[in-house]
Amino acid sequence: MSDGGFHDVMALSDARQRLLERCQPHSRRDQMAVEDADGHVLAEAVRAARAVPHYDRAAMDGFAVRAADTFGASERSPVTLSLADGRVEDGEAVQVHTGSAMPTGADAVVMVEQTERREGTLLVSDAVAAEENVAPTGEDVARDARLFAAGHRLSPSDLALLRTTGHDTVSVVDPPRVSVVPTGEEVVPAGSDPAPGEVVETNGLLVSTLAERWGATATHRDVVTDDETALRRAIEADTDHDVIVTTGGSSVGERDLVADVVETAGSVLVHGVAIHPGHPVGVGVVDETVVVICPGYPVSCLVAAVQFLRPAIAALEGVEPRPHPTTRGRLGAKIRSRPGRRTFARVRVTDRSADDLPTVEPIRTGGAGVLSSVTTADGWVVVPESREGIPAEERVAVQEWERVPTRPRSE
Repeated sequence: MSDGGFHDVMALSDARQRLLERCQPHSRRDQMAVEDADGHVLAEAVRAARAVPHYDRAAMDGFAVRAADTFGASERSPVTLSLADGRVEDGEAVQVHTGSAMPTGADAVVMVEQTERREGTLLVSDAVAAEENVAPTGEDVARDARLFAAGHRLSPSDLALLRTTGHDTVSVVDPPRVSVVPTGEEVVPAGSDPAPGEVVETNGLLVSTLAERWGATATHRDVVTDDETALRRAIEADTDHDVIVTTGGSSVGERDLVADVVETAGSVLVHGVAIHPGHPVGVGVVDETVVVICPGYPVSCLVAAVQFLRPAIAALEGVEPRPHPTTRGRLGAKIRSRPGRRTFARVRVTDRSADDLPTVEPIRTGGAGVLSSVTTADGWVVVPESREGIPAEERVAVQEWERVPTRPRSE
């Protein structure tokens, strides 16, 4: 396929496959304090070092008893027990609170509502069975139970479980290292007052922030001008990273030099992908380091980063990227697209429709340079290559690319 000066425009699935073939999991590991491990991927399986609870505990406020001593108790004919401290003997009861260790000799707890103190004794108005209102050792987690498999991405609740089962540190996959290199002679640093024809550097900020959110450690470099020597030096200087991402200069114009520089220094695997926006994206390799060549228009850069950098980071960690959170709704107007390209249409989710589904209003399919169109969007609707748009009223899924995904059901 030829498109916009590109000799061989590739399907997204094929392009991503070529990328992932070069993104093998790295072997770097780190022993990390549990409290610092949120969002990190476990390098090895974890088992419970201790049971939870690690003792038999009262599950209610009340009195620990021998269940057999309460048999036959009722409101009309309560059982009378002696109050004691410490060990529970026949005919005795010891006061406990929720979470208290069960006294020796007791096998059940009578709830406080079913008792009455009277002259140093305890009247029990309801019988309990053995182990009633008792949380036995290991009820939550048994000792040596498998908690998480290698490759599991840790959440805050996971950290709490690790801590309570006896873990202070865990072995995690070292975050992939991503270098972000903005390019373009028209691009000026943050804090500049841009002249006509100049733009303030934003793509590097966007990509490096996304990379950090996706689990990588990002290095945000200074802008490199459109010069082959300068570009090659900047790329080759960061081949100690796992991925290099360039922004700008990815197309086929006179000042679009990045793909040629990557080809000279290494090889280009992909240049031009059948997506909209973002079709000038490329993938290459320099000194065994993957290079993702993102377009300069900000929306194209965003789409390219989500479709290529995000799965690359996950692959380097040895996991699958988690699916985007989605909202299902009904289109309020037609989405137009060109067959043969996968289109990412920016949309806004509005009021509920008659069948209680949200209404999804298209914002833009074009306008790759209109950054505000992504900040005002709730997500995008993906139009497959096989379709020429999606008609109004059709049910669609809105991918929310900036919302942090929840854990997949399979985990």
